[in-house]
Amino acid sequence: MKLLSVIVPCYNEEENVPFFYEEFLKNEDFFREKEITWEILYVDDGSKDATVAAVKKLHANDERVHLLSFSRNFGKEAAMYAGLQKSRGDYIVIMDADLQDPPSLLPQMFSCLEEGYDSVATRRVSRKGEPPVRSFFARRFYRLMKRISRTEIMDGARDYRLMTRQMVDAILAMPEYNRFTKGIFGWVGFKTKWLEFENVERRKGETKWNFWKLLLYSIDGITAFSTAPLSFAAVMGILFCVLAFILIVFIVVRTLIFGDPVSGWPSMVCIMSLISGVQLFCLGIVGQYLAKTYMEVKQRPIYLLKEEL
Repeated sequence: MKLLSVIVPCYNEEENVPFFYEEFLKNEDFFREKEITWEILYVDDGSKDATVAAVKKLHANDERVHLLSFSRNFGKEAAMYAGLQKSRGDYIVIMDADLQDPPSLLPQMFSCLEEGYDSVATRRVSRKGEPPVRSFFARRFYRLMKRISRTEIMDGARDYRLMTRQMVDAILAMPEYNRFTKGIFGWVGFKTKWLEFENVERRKGETKWNFWKLLLYSIDGITAFSTAPLSFAAVMGILFCVLAFILIVFIVVRTLIFGDPVSGWPSMVCIMSLISGVQLFCLGIVGQYLAKTYMEVKQRPIYLLKEEL
């Protein structure tokens, strides 16, 4: 018998916890046919509602349901990493508790593994139900990552992914503090099959990902898997040095010919302001990479457990 570990990160998902369990159980006949046992690891990311109590209620009736509860909110990346660390399965799948990752796709995902794939990943072909502005910037982010990074990151990619134990062990061999799991999935390689599905809206509650959090998450992804911003800062520095030299020559020649070094000061102030702004922008890019290095050097734990069932 093979064991499937289902990792379900949760943050204030009290209402969705039982719905997810019920929906997942609809695959029982399939698992029985394939001789697959399973366990569900609900990873509570410091929820402020009764998420922990909801999981404990399920655990009391079904010992295949487990709980990992953090001491505070560490973020979804930490929750997924904790689930991968604690999983015991031959196969591991990461799914959201809000049912935006349909459990009904699992039979099809297992059939892909039988074809020789090491992982089966999912991507949304539509963003129905999302705000247009959010969808626009999300597509721009994925397009940018394809250009500046060698790591495969598909447009619309979800964290919903079924993997073999070998691939999960490779992911766990990367214990970096600043985690961008979508990039890590692509970096470790392995043969991956992509499944497309229509976007599914949340069963209950509201999304925890607002525009600001997604923006910060995208910056984490860019700095984690590309040094292109640093190259951009260097190129901008060279260009403005050349531009400054040309302007100096122009001012000297103009002064020698017309003898009026005072006129033109408004344009000069604008140029100086522009250059200063670019310098601060480039300094901010370097600061982002320095901050990531600072956090890695500290070697703080990615998460802290408060309770484990």
